[in-house]
Amino acid sequence: MKVAIFLLIVVACAVTAKPGGYTTKYDNIDLDSILNSRRLLDNYVNCLLDAGNCTPDGKELKKILPDALKNECKDCSQNQRLGSEKVIRFLVNKRPDAWDKLATKYDPENEYKKKFQTEAEKAGIKL
Repeated sequence: MKVAIFLLIVVACAVTAKPGGYTTKYDNIDLDSILNSRRLLDNYVNCLLDAGNCTPDGKELKKILPDALKNECKDCSQNQRLGSEKVIRFLVNKRPDAWDKLATKYDPENEYKKKFQTEAEKAGIKL
């Protein structure tokens, strides 16, 4: 499940962070509306891949994503953790092309994949 954390941040990041953690401003975002809109999801993915323009929250996401991966999302809220699992499951199962591109960029040596493989499998996610 922890490997999923970074993709929630893709969807639910904000420009300002709260002290001691990432912002919770977008914790109640409707993830289904983003996941079910190819255009919206592609915009976030392209931003992260440096293949398109970024919204302010997309820019912030790119800035904090390496930290969230490195530190196992220690500053993520519970909603962010749950949402990230949902996003990962969706990408792995329905948008493997996007998942592969993001994984290649943010985990080129499969460091995080190896680290969280067992937890992902417990959550029913086959990376």
